[in-house]
Order: sequence, then C-alpha cells, then structure tokens
Amino acid sequence: MKKIVTILVTFLFVVHTHAQRQDTVPDMTRDGATLNEVVIMGNNSRKDMLMKSSQSLVRIDKSEIVSSLSGSLMQSLSSIPGVKAINIGSSQSKPAIRGLGFNRMAVTENGIKHEGQQWGEEHGLEIDQFAVDCVEIIKGPAALLYGSDAIGGVINLYSDIPPAKPFEGKTELFMRSVNESLGLSVRVAGKNNWFYYKANLTLVDYADYKVPTDSIQYYSYYIRLKEQRLRNTAGKERDGSLLCGYAGERFSTSFRISDTYVRSGFFANAHGLEVRLSDIDYDRSRCDIDLPRHDVNHLKVTNHSAWRTGAVRWESNLSYQNNLRREHSEPVSHGYMPMPPGTLERKYIKNTYTASLGMKALIAERHSLNAGLNVEHQHNRRSGWGFIIPDFETTSWGGYTFDRYFLSDDLILNAGIRINRVVTRIHSYHDWYKTPVAGSDSVYRERSARLRRSFNSFTWSLGVNYSAGAWIWKANIGKSFRVPIPKELGADGVNYHIFRYEKGEAGLSPEESYQFDAGIYWHNEALDIRLDSYVNYFPNYIYLNPTSAYTEGLQTYYYTQSRVIRYGVEADIRYRFLRRLEAVVKGEYLYAEQLSGNKKGYTLPFSPPWSADVELKYTFGSGEDGETGFISAAYRTVGNQHEIVPPEKSTAGYSILNLSAGKVFAWKECRLRLNLQALNLLGKKYYDHTSYYRQIDVPEPGRNFSLLIGFDF
Repeated sequence: MKKIVTILVTFLFVVHTHAQRQDTVPDMTRDGATLNEVVIMGNNSRKDMLMKSSQSLVRIDKSEIVSSLSGSLMQSLSSIPGVKAINIGSSQSKPAIRGLGFNRMAVTENGIKHEGQQWGEEHGLEIDQFAVDCVEIIKGPAALLYGSDAIGGVINLYSDIPPAKPFEGKTELFMRSVNESLGLSVRVAGKNNWFYYKANLTLVDYADYKVPTDSIQYYSYYIRLKEQRLRNTAGKERDGSLLCGYAGERFSTSFRISDTYVRSGFFANAHGLEVRLSDIDYDRSRCDIDLPRHDVNHLKVTNHSAWRTGAVRWESNLSYQNNLRREHSEPVSHGYMPMPPGTLERKYIKNTYTASLGMKALIAERHSLNAGLNVEHQHNRRSGWGFIIPDFETTSWGGYTFDRYFLSDDLILNAGIRINRVVTRIHSYHDWYKTPVAGSDSVYRERSARLRRSFNSFTWSLGVNYSAGAWIWKANIGKSFRVPIPKELGADGVNYHIFRYEKGEAGLSPEESYQFDAGIYWHNEALDIRLDSYVNYFPNYIYLNPTSAYTEGLQTYYYTQSRVIRYGVEADIRYRFLRRLEAVVKGEYLYAEQLSGNKKGYTLPFSPPWSADVELKYTFGSGEDGETGFISAAYRTVGNQHEIVPPEKSTAGYSILNLSAGKVFAWKECRLRLNLQALNLLGKKYYDHTSYYRQIDVPEPGRNFSLLIGFDF
C-alpha cells in the first residue's frame, strides 16, 4: 500500500508540473462536480449542471428547501424522485437514495463526510437544515470520489457560501400543528474586503405528535392513545455554527465550527411490553421527555482551503468530529441479565479525523483532470448496560484520479480509478453479568471477540455526456465498494428499540456493486423532461436476515450476504402553460431481488414501493420588484408493497393531498417571506413501508399545517 501511495503522490507532482506549462488558465465551465468552489460558483445554467456529471445529478437551492420545509432536512428533500426520508417520528429522519440508506450512502457537508452513528435505525441526521445554503445529490455509486459508504449515492450539503454584502441576515420563525413544534432560526453574515463571516442559531421544541388512530397493535396487545398522540415522542433541538473565511484571488480558506444537540423521546409503547408496568405517567403532559429517550450531541470543526499554482487548482479539507450519543431506558431485567443499576442503556463516543488533498487541472486544453488523496480515522467507545456493537477503530486511506475528456463542448467522456485500504480493529467485550454454561459454572459471556480485518479495493468508472439541441444524454458504468461496518462484523445482543436479537458475522467480505446508469433529458421554454434509469448488481450484498430461531426469548437476526439485482426508473416532467401555470409529474419505481441464499427469490428488507406525484402550481408577481408568490396543490400516490421479507409486514398503498402557498413582500433591500403548507389535508390514515414505527402498525401523521415566517435584511 505504501508503494501505491508513493505512486499517487508522484503522479500529482507530475500532473502539477505539466499543467504549469499550459499557457491558459482552466475554463471553470469545464470543471467537474467534485470541488466545492466550482460546484457552487460555476455556471448554474441547466445544461452546464447536467453536463457536469455522467451520473444523475440534482441541485436544490435554499428557496426550494424553504418552500417544502418539514420537520427534518431529509423530509424536506423527500419529494425528489429517488430520494427517501426514513422517518423516525415527526421531527427526525435519515436519508436513503434509490432504496439504499444507512452506511450505503454518504452525506457530506462542505466536502467533508458527516460521521455519526448512522448504522442505527433510530439515529437521525445531526445537521441544522436552516444552515444549509444549497444541496447537490448524486444518485448512483460514488465510491470513486467519496470512498466506502457512497455505494448508493451522495448528498452534498453546502453551508459555506460567502455572503455578498457587508452585513446581512435572516430570521425564520416556524411552527407545525402535528406536534405543536415551534422553532426560531437566526443568521447574521457579512463581508469586508477579502474576509467574511456567517453565524447561525436554531432552536426547536416539539410535543408528542398526533396520528389518525385511537389505538395501535403491538404483537397481540392493543394500546390506546390519549388524544391520538404517540406518547413520549416530544423533543428539542439546539443548533449553532460559526464560519469565518478569507477569499482572495488565488487563495481562499474558511474555518467552521458547528454543534448540534438533540434530545427526544421514543414512543414508550414501542420499547417493549414492560412499559405497561412502568410507574411513569406518560399521559401527564404531551411536552415532557420521559424514558426511553436519547441525547445526541455532534460537534464538527472543519477547514476548507483552495489555492492556485499556475494552472492547477488545489483543494484541502481538514475536520474533527465528535459524536456523543446516550440512550436511556427504564432498567428491566431480561434473560440472565439482572436489574441494571441505572437508566443508561447505551453510550457511544465517536471521534472522527479526516484529511484530504485534491487537485484539478486542464491539460492540453481538452482534459480536465482531477486527482486526490484522503485519510480518515474513526475511534468509537461504548458504555452502558446494553450491548449491541463493540468498541472499534477504523482507519481508511486511498487515492483517485478522474479525467474528463472534451471531444467538444457537447460530447464529454470521463474515466476514473480509485484504490482504497481500510483497517478495522474490534475490541473484545464480555457481559457485566454471568450466564450459566452447561457443564460448568456461570461465566461472563464474551459477546464480541477481538478482531482485526484489512480490506483493499480497486474501483473504476466510465461515463459519457452528449448534448444535441434540446436533448442531453448521459450514461455511466462502474464498480463501487463498501467495507463491512463494525456492527455487521461484531454485533451480538438485543436491539431493544426494535425488540430483536442481532448477530454479526466476523467473516463478511467487502460489498461490491456494479451499476449502469442512463439518463435522457429534454428541455424547451415550456417543457422539461428528466428520465433516469439504472441497473445495479451486488455479488455479495450484506443484510440482516431474519430467522425462525430465538435467542433470549427474541427472534434472531444475523448478518449474511447474497447476490442481489436491483433496477429502477425515475421521472420528473414539468410543463409550463398560460405563462404562470406549471404542471409537474414525478415518479419512481424500484425492483430488488435476492439471487442466492436461503431468501432466494425474495426482495430486500424494507424496499420502498413505487410512487407518483402530480402537482399544479400557479406563480404570481413579476419578480422585478422582489415580490413573488405561488400557490400549489400536489396529489401523491404510493403503491402497495407486498414484496417483503418476513416478518416484515405488507403495506397498502395510499393517496394524500398536499397544499402549499408562499409570498414574498419587498421593502427596499428587506424581504418578508411567508410559506404555508397543509400536508395530508384530508387526514388520511396510511402507513409508510420504510418508517421506523411501521412494524408496530403506527400510521403516519395526520393532517398537518405548517407556517414559516422569514425576514431577510
């Protein structure tokens, strides 16, 4: 591996030397979508954006995020075909791209991969959605540029765009009826010559959320809900960030520190039947946060720098992340485990250190060459009376080179390779209580054995973009990889949040993926068509397989691998007529099947069903004086999902109606923004197949009104 790193460093030096001989500075419109400054500050026309990548690429600006603002960032983005929010209640969620979530897709913030405890079903994304200026989504394998975990795609978040004025700011007040949430977000920013700053503060409080049912069924027990509220799902969120930067002609750098704190409860009746014997009066108040609950704090310190040497543009990222997660539950004896001494069920402290160096150069006026090196180290420690994953350290390093060859401005070929090495060290863990063993005395059972695994990978990608008049075609084929995470290798214990026993497999192989993507796009003044399709083959897909066996009284799930085929299609069609009216039709379909193993012929667990959205939008106001507005009605239809892996439940399809409206009032340089949404206007009772609470028949929230009042100055 040292030889390979040496070769890559030498390659960067040679490219730098050759590029300096070029007489011209690279044309920024020929830069790809891999470096932050280029992505945000380049030519933002539709054609240039579509031609930046041979994969499906979607960009969402701040105004679009605000117009569809929901309880979490991923819920706000979930209307994009192929993008899904795995909901954890009404105010938390985690992302999925084309049915792949958790550690199969990456979320980056200002070019740095966000690292929390994303392996958990109940773990949301610890990022302030009000601090995000722009979102860029790459659908499809992106391990070539982003490393392991980007096998399904990447959500790039940008919150470091420099302000344009000496002083500016915004205040946003928002509220939602379904959980009585009330929030305030404030931003101040400014620029003085080459220096700039930006500060954000967000405060959110919410109560137990409402669902359109009076009771739910958990196993064979019916649980009544007071005032149709899921007891103990209240919470609060506190976010803050500060960015300071310098933007010169040939050098720019920015330092950012952010901290996100979330405390929220879990639906008490979903945490085991023992809650029926609890002394806690969960119906005393809809605003208190009782047991079970979690407290999460995510601290992130980052530096992003970019500079030029001759015709070469360099970029570096440095970051430190600290994720502190504590899960508290009422102490209950289970199996051979006696009554625990306190409420701390699990505690995780994860420190992540990241460094990367990238370069970009235009060679011979037709080659836009990207190359880079990166390294990441994760250090995770646990405590508490509940065990699910062991202590571990993971170190990864690798390098890539990616070339875009311009046969013309309308025909671009690209190719790239990446090498990676990942070393995972898992620590031994023994129970804190004794378990009887046949033929001997009781012992402290070893749940996790000491383990060291090393993984090497080679990935590649080939793609093409072609533009002809109103048409754009693109295609991409490549190989991606993902190394098994410590939970998949070393889990051995009860997952009380889902009430099952999970068992890891130390001998799992790295997950590989071969995927072909193709997209067709057509555009004129009235009609905009986007069609994306993909085929995805996994020789060794890793998943949690349910069995008929029971351990400590709970159904046993174990990690295994099988061959899997996945394919799907996404569509986004927009038609503008009568000058101010726009009709939008969006949809997606995904099929997955296991080709080997004892679940051969089955789909993958919790695969999303097909969905389609029809929206009619009317806009008013010229925009010349800064005053604009809109009114829209959207009808969403989701199909049945009967392709399941038992004990997963089938989910019936549904249709819901959503209304929204917005208006901007201008006064000099100030803007007053109003956004109103009415979600599930008819109060339809329905189930989301991928929801955290689906297995205990908890429906999605009922009628929900939300209001955002923003003031920009």
